[in-house]
Amino acid sequence: MQKTKVAIIGSGNIGTDLMIKILRTSERLEMSVLVGIDAASDGLARAKRMGVAICHTGITGLIEMREWEDIKIVFDATSAKAHHYNWSFVQKYEDKRIIDLTPAAIGPYLVPPVNFDDHTDLRNVNMVTCGGQATIPMVAAVSKIAKVHYGEIVASIASKSAGPGTRANIDEFTETTSKAIEKVGGADRGKAIIILNPAEPPMVMRDTVFTLSEQGDREAIRNSIHEMVAEVQKYVPGYTLHQEVQFEDISEDQPVFIEGLGHRHGLKTTVLLQVRGAGHYLPEYAGNLDIMTSAALATGERLLK
Repeated sequence: MQKTKVAIIGSGNIGTDLMIKILRTSERLEMSVLVGIDAASDGLARAKRMGVAICHTGITGLIEMREWEDIKIVFDATSAKAHHYNWSFVQKYEDKRIIDLTPAAIGPYLVPPVNFDDHTDLRNVNMVTCGGQATIPMVAAVSKIAKVHYGEIVASIASKSAGPGTRANIDEFTETTSKAIEKVGGADRGKAIIILNPAEPPMVMRDTVFTLSEQGDREAIRNSIHEMVAEVQKYVPGYTLHQEVQFEDISEDQPVFIEGLGHRHGLKTTVLLQVRGAGHYLPEYAGNLDIMTSAALATGERLLK
């Protein structure tokens, strides 16, 4: 099978992990160029050792390389602000697509097992955030069975797995994830919280998902959640339920107040998740980074189908 050549912009943790995933596991993508802005970065040094072309002058330098003509997909693993700049160049080339791993959200939100088929013809798609990739499938799973009024997610990640890019984009993380809970997950209202846990030894990614929905068949909701977990596991094997799904009735005479919606009652569903990374470049505890790179890789490969 002839592979499609790709470039990655961003030589930090996420970009380097994605590069190694493509080199080791992809049957459809061929790693062409890793791009950074720090000539001394570990990512660029590692790429050079692995026989991958490198560029330390950003998107403008990439466009000047002879490899640029054959590249069809660009993965952006930089920052929300940098993605706006990078897209201003890439969008001029109609034969190229960009998969955005930042919270910039210029293109529509994409969570592979939920709404991939809606965006197969677009040139810029956004992978939301690590918390969004982990939790939105669970909100969507509940939405398949019962109307979701409110979805709230708490993503707890090891402090050591949060690099400068993640830390600089905390506000964008919460805003982007909250919006995607609504637009992709199907909730009327969404809220996202991220916790950087400094525990030693570092903990694996843990995510808690709360939904308040109309009353629905609990067994059907539980089955929908298990089916969605299985779908995510196809590209993130370390994605698991940490405990069984929990339900609680919120009675009509004791409703909860949700900002923007008022008082609501119904069925509260709690999903507790754990995400363990594959350990390709980063430690296993960095499941938050692994789920982003895995989702981006799965998106790139499915776009070629």
